[in-house]
Amino acid sequence: MSAHGPDLRHHGDAEVRGAGAALTDLAVNVRTGTPPAWLVSRLTASLAGLASYPDDGPARRAVARRHRLSVEEVLLTAGAAEAFVLLARALPARRPVVVHPQFTEPEAALRDAGHLVERVLLSAGEGFTLRGEDVPADADLVVVGNPTNPTSVLHPAATLARLARPGRTLIVDEAFMDAVPGEQESLVPLLRELPGRTVVLRSLTKTWGLAGLRIGYVLSDPATVRELAAHQPLWPVSAPALTAAEACSAPEALAEAETAAERFTRDRAHLRRGLAVFAAAGLREATPAPRAPFLLVRHPRAQALRSRLRALGFAVRRGDTFPGLGEEWFRLAVRDRRTTDRFTEALGTALAEQEPPPGGGARRTPGAPWPRTSDRTSSERTFSEGTPSEGTPSGRTASECAPSERAPSGRTAPG
Repeated sequence: MSAHGPDLRHHGDAEVRGAGAALTDLAVNVRTGTPPAWLVSRLTASLAGLASYPDDGPARRAVARRHRLSVEEVLLTAGAAEAFVLLARALPARRPVVVHPQFTEPEAALRDAGHLVERVLLSAGEGFTLRGEDVPADADLVVVGNPTNPTSVLHPAATLARLARPGRTLIVDEAFMDAVPGEQESLVPLLRELPGRTVVLRSLTKTWGLAGLRIGYVLSDPATVRELAAHQPLWPVSAPALTAAEACSAPEALAEAETAAERFTRDRAHLRRGLAVFAAAGLREATPAPRAPFLLVRHPRAQALRSRLRALGFAVRRGDTFPGLGEEWFRLAVRDRRTTDRFTEALGTALAEQEPPPGGGARRTPGAPWPRTSDRTSSERTFSEGTPSEGTPSGRTASECAPSERAPSGRTAPG
């Protein structure tokens, strides 16, 4: 974190850039083993048409069918990141508010477009849950992630719907929604019913492993789609990316994504069980009910822990570049069980080498076994218990926070 606040342009790829196969990547939230072979074949076949300019018609129609919307309610973009830039440049806003912690590109795009951004900092002590009254009534542009990166919180659609009102633009980043079984709590089914302007963003990066292709889309009313499209250059999405959007919207692809979401759920539960063993060592989870393909965890010596894990071959995502979090947080991508077991073994080694956490407890001898799940006490089994104190970001006291972060849940702080 710089003297001016978190580095909003720091993302998980920075943790593994240039490392090659030397590190097991738990920092980037892209499903392993992707893109699947059938999608690679479709993309390869699309290269035969590179001499022609891209035609987004088939892809827009496929996305519209997938969400039961009209083509006029769909805008294809070069990833969700382009969509954030378009929204920041095209839509007016007197009092834009970003709900944090969340993906930092929306705020960065708004700032780059000249907006003075306010932050609503959700409380770690309340599990980073959102209440409708947390957002200022006169905010005319509100950005929230669902499920939220990095907290893994899935906000109820009803809570988000209450944020919609005449004169307000509500932007919901659903980049990870296809990793939630049944896409529960998506706002897309309510898109036409809500007052004001509602914009939902989707990405194909995470589930399909297409970070390098840059493909996402915006779902909103036709007038908003036209307004955003007017700020795009000609042919903003490449032909291979359009092929991906069409292919990943097909029924058989949606069935595969649902299977992957169910697998994420099982693998996340396995990771949580593995992490729960280390509750006595000071490790805590951000929320009692994570729903995304990643977990946010807290440890008083997270920086040293991240460094040691890196030396042991694992990259994790630092948390202090997210507004509302501090150096004691880091994020873990959910992986398969074998990878998780390797990671928790390395985590046990790293924790055993550290001094005991504040509050006592003996230092564990490196190599000594951690307790089995059946051996844990009731307090250790509740991994999310002992969350930081309410009212300050990351559980810090007000005196430990930067001035711009001294806001309890539901209060805004200047960005």
